[in-house]
Amino acid sequence: MGLLDRIKTGPVPQPAPGGCPPRPAPLPIVAGGVLLASHGSEGARAAEDAVLATLAAGARLHHLLIVPEFWQHMSGDGWRINASTENIFCDYLEDQIERETMAELRRVHGLAKARGISYSAASRFGPLAASLIDEANAGRFDAIVMGAPRPRRMQGLRSRMDMPALLRSLRVPLIVVPHPRASHAA
Repeated sequence: MGLLDRIKTGPVPQPAPGGCPPRPAPLPIVAGGVLLASHGSEGARAAEDAVLATLAAGARLHHLLIVPEFWQHMSGDGWRINASTENIFCDYLEDQIERETMAELRRVHGLAKARGISYSAASRFGPLAASLIDEANAGRFDAIVMGAPRPRRMQGLRSRMDMPALLRSLRVPLIVVPHPRASHAA
């Protein structure tokens, strides 16, 4: 039985705040396994909320947090920094990324556990699409869920997902949850 065969009818859509058209209410999904690509940003948290609200107790959630490759080139190698200081900065940066990654994984684990959802997690470092494809191919999932990119003109780091490569390579449905501040104008 496929994922779409297991979707149950959900409640009637409720009006969205701010005069936006109503968003469909979440549909409870009983899935053998869902891969959630999330890193804690506002858009990623919308994806987390959606998947946690739709998975039934007993479902399996695998959380993937990808550290984008642009962090690899953050070395603090300005003209006033010597090799020793650069190494200290790089060690600090790696430790900070590790702490933030573990905090995110623990946070989502707690949310899943409270809902009776089986949870596993992984983190990867590298190109977003390639990392997500590798993780998807390494497991058995009924769907992959991720948040939409931040709307234009919103400040913040811009990690770029290679959507054409991702869509060509996935063997299961990809669900992209809209960013909470996305414009709903037609």
